Amino acid sequence: MTSYRQIEANRRNALRSTGPKTESGKHISRCNAVRHGLTAETVISALEDAEGYKAFEGAITADYDAQSAVERELVLRLASVLWRLRRATRMETGLFEIQAEHLRDYRLARQLPSRQGVIHAVLGQCASIGRAGSTADIKTVPTSDVPPAVPIIELARCFLRLANLPNFALDRLNRYEAVLWRQARQILFALEALDRRKPQERKRRFNFSDS
Repeated sequence: MTSYRQIEANRRNALRSTGPKTESGKHISRCNAVRHGLTAETVISALEDAEGYKAFEGAITADYDAQSAVERELVLRLASVLWRLRRATRMETGLFEIQAEHLRDYRLARQLPSRQGVIHAVLGQCASIGRAGSTADIKTVPTSDVPPAVPIIELARCFLRLANLPNFALDRLNRYEAVLWRQARQILFALEALDRRKPQERKRRFNFSDS
């Protein structure tokens, strides 16, 4: 357990702590803390590219003229939320791909008995040819009795399977995305109230409204 003397010693050491002294240095330090914290909270290092997120974040922050730590926090939060919305779209695509693989496996499993029947039929015909010495009675054997897949129908089947999953994966993903959109709207509203769009963006908006 930390003693009273140790606490007092820590406080004295904190007063002598060497950190940024100038205003610009303090500003950079604050921004670094916010940036690194949000990156760590937003990017899944095992699945996503941190450099890609930084480039995306840079594109978002370039649209705004943040002058304070609060304003910069809002802009970085907006980038984080929009990145997670992108992730939600990728997750939805992944769910459909998983279901498409399941449907392909199901179709292949249904085709296997037909293919075995084809092999037996061909072997039986070869034996009859050997006995008769003629190919006149050979009949074409279909390789599969399953019609080819129609992409739009397969997509609809994937949707129905996702919608009827017992864990409601698609519905939960949609609710997650709706929550993110609400957060994005709140942040955009706050930034609009602060009017922190870049000057050229504000001018373009006003010209558009006047026309």
